Amino acid sequence: MVNNLNCILNGNNILNNINLSFEKGKFYSIVGPNGSGKTTLLKNILKLIEVDKKTVFIDKNDVTSLTSNELSKLVSYVPQNTNIEFNFSVLDIVMMGRNPYLKRFQSESKKDYEIAEEAMKITNILDLKDRGINTLSGGERQRVIIARALAQSTDIILLDEPISQLDIHHQINLMKLLKELTEKMNITVITVIHDLNYAIQYSDYLVFLDKGKVFNCGYPEEVITKENLKKVYNMDFHIMKNSLTNKPIILPIL
Repeated sequence: MVNNLNCILNGNNILNNINLSFEKGKFYSIVGPNGSGKTTLLKNILKLIEVDKKTVFIDKNDVTSLTSNELSKLVSYVPQNTNIEFNFSVLDIVMMGRNPYLKRFQSESKKDYEIAEEAMKITNILDLKDRGINTLSGGERQRVIIARALAQSTDIILLDEPISQLDIHHQINLMKLLKELTEKMNITVITVIHDLNYAIQYSDYLVFLDKGKVFNCGYPEEVITKENLKKVYNMDFHIMKNSLTNKPIILPIL
């Protein structure tokens, strides 16, 4: 839950009075124009940017009262930049998700390896476990980072623009995977995404940010209207219905 969250960076008001609640096992997409505060909101939830007390809660825990290790057992993060400097193996990367559960100098247990293996099975990368991370394609690499997040065994996964650098095939596969995590594993997925059509088709709820404020929040068909799109993007859109999903599809009017 986010309660009256404000964020000022370098003297600029990035987020203003943000109030949101997230339901377990649902898929949320945070959408909005560039500069609307989407990534900043994720970083506030993760305490990567300092937040005030009683503004961000995870499982009723004020994040300001949690250590980094405690927070890492509640929420995992897939950043926009998934580049890794050293060419670790896929297995090594996924096993990093178990670090919050290890004491200093403690080695991974059989259970840790079993959890990592299951995460690789779910993300369909088990056959890549011995490959170097820097030998993989963009889509494969993204699945590795998501497997690492799954290995953290959290009920919440935050992702920052996970499909922005992928081709359409990998984009669809990744969005399907995230949707399956909510439906089959009851994980809450919260992702920043620019492509409104993907957000509409796969999300249970949209959080529409504009100028650092929550412009609208709700079911995709409620949030995505010609009037809302015009106000936020200052341009006209044509809205159709997807005959397969009965959800809206938007087309900008050029």
